Amino acid sequence: MSEARTPAQIEADIVRRREQLAVTLDEIGIRMHPKTIIGDAKAKVASTVDQTAGRAFVAVNRVVSDVKARFTHEDGAPRLERVVPAAVLAVAVVGLLAASSRRKKG
Repeated sequence: MSEARTPAQIEADIVRRREQLAVTLDEIGIRMHPKTIIGDAKAKVASTVDQTAGRAFVAVNRVVSDVKARFTHEDGAPRLERVVPAAVLAVAVVGLLAASSRRKKG
């Protein structure tokens, strides 16, 4: 059998548990405070935006690297057999858009 506790031991245990309960209630109060909730929500949104921006940067960087690899040799020199047709196509598209714009105005 366990030893009987003295009134002083019981009272000390009650005081310790009250202190623990006070700390727990303070923590709950801080967590449930509107400023804390808003701060947590802002941090979560900022983290999500950072992750999305990071993913977008990686995706764009990959596309740019792929395009660069298609239009340049390994030494960095342009591949004229690919650059010239792409430039001609770009000029033709811009020309068509300009002509179309003039027709709509006139």
